[in-house]
Amino acid sequence: MKLSKRGEYALRALIDLGIARESGEPLLRAQEIVARENLPKGFLDQILMQLRKAGYVGTKRGKHGGYFLSKPMDSITIGQIVRLIDGPLAPIRCVSQVSYTKCSCPDEANCGLRALMLDVRNSIANILDRHTLADTVRGTMEKLRASGAHRETSSRRAPPPET
Repeated sequence: MKLSKRGEYALRALIDLGIARESGEPLLRAQEIVARENLPKGFLDQILMQLRKAGYVGTKRGKHGGYFLSKPMDSITIGQIVRLIDGPLAPIRCVSQVSYTKCSCPDEANCGLRALMLDVRNSIANILDRHTLADTVRGTMEKLRASGAHRETSSRRAPPPET
């Protein structure tokens, strides 16, 4: 299994939306994600549309519109997103749970290669399905705090009151 650029960008966009939510900024414009993550705008638009169609993000139109997470972060697993964007996790099709295809091996039941690749698939799936977007956002925010870095806030946020 290899995470494509599309898969990587989808996860980075979801993490940004999660960080924004946790920081009290429920909406992000695509252009803000592009700037924060240095992503190609047209490509990100396609990815966000795919995430919207799958129900992971929503949109609000208008001057103060943008994208938002439409599901709780703890209900979104990294495995779900990788499968949505990149397809099956199996390194070979004869061990795939969602797109199985018989391989050319004459004795699939006793094939050592198949057994090994099944272990690989199961290990990848167990890790990606165990970690949620909430876990990843929390870990990212902890690293940002520890390093003293911070994400830029939206220009739409009201300035603090003058004292």
